[in-house]
Amino acid sequence: MARRHLLEFEKPLVELEQQIEQIRELARSSEVDVSQQLLQLETLAARRREEIFSSLTPAQKIQVARHPHRPSTLDYIQMFCDEFIELHGDRRGSDDQALVGGVGRIGDRSVLLLGHQKGRDTKENVARNFGMATPGGYRKALRLMDHADRFGLPILSFIDTPGAYAGLLAEEQGQGEAIAVNLREMFRLRVPIIATVIGEGGSGGALGIGVADRLLMFEHSVYTVASPEACASILWRDAAKAPEAAAALRITGPDLRSLGVVDEVLPEPAGGNNWAPLQAGEVLREAIERHLVELESLSAQELRDQRYRKFRAMGRVLTAGTTENDLTV
Repeated sequence: MARRHLLEFEKPLVELEQQIEQIRELARSSEVDVSQQLLQLETLAARRREEIFSSLTPAQKIQVARHPHRPSTLDYIQMFCDEFIELHGDRRGSDDQALVGGVGRIGDRSVLLLGHQKGRDTKENVARNFGMATPGGYRKALRLMDHADRFGLPILSFIDTPGAYAGLLAEEQGQGEAIAVNLREMFRLRVPIIATVIGEGGSGGALGIGVADRLLMFEHSVYTVASPEACASILWRDAAKAPEAAAALRITGPDLRSLGVVDEVLPEPAGGNNWAPLQAGEVLREAIERHLVELESLSAQELRDQRYRKFRAMGRVLTAGTTENDLTV
């Protein structure tokens, strides 16, 4: 059996999985009927997995969101696109591999798809810059979104990045300006935009393709203004306090849904999307198609007006003497 990448809190399941594999080997090498024992152990393992993943802390959700086998942008495109043609380049000499996009077809609907792309291993992550896009990546994304706007294609974006690349060259090439232009320009687009946080949504790197009519988020994904490690380093000058920062940042789906940032939190299979990626793809496709039907009934002006109002109304503040139960817009 191929060795799975196990997270720390998943280790109680290891012994059960080893027993299950031993019984399967026994069944293959002999004619002994072990179906009953196998069923009992598999049921027990599924129940324990459900218990573990139904009570994850924000810090543990970050581990799930960063799981190397969690489905990526290109995985989802392959799952539910009948056709897909990747488009390259920002027309300024750059073709960022950390942000991919192209035109595709979902059923009988033509769409434009784009998103951050991480790698499965160190070599691929280096090639993809760990999903951290450079200014050329955001300019490529805007070029593709302008293409979608010109030809009336709905835009589907998939967010999965620890943040925009913060290297010296990226800053020299205008990283902040590239993201800011995307934020401004996405508000004027006349086509439906649906963004989904499929893994880790970090800082301006996520926002650069995240101005959308509908923002969806998987149950164990995270969406944050800064990584918990960075936040802990800033506030306490101690990155080891990242778990406390993760809880304070309100980065999980339910928290963000209650704050009006996220429109829908999509359920994940027990064990996370990496455990059953095809099931995750079905859930995401159904949600996207459902929201597209709603958005396509609106005129271009209604789409832009609603998108603007959505972001203007976003945010909650605590004033002196109030509690979280008294949150006001």
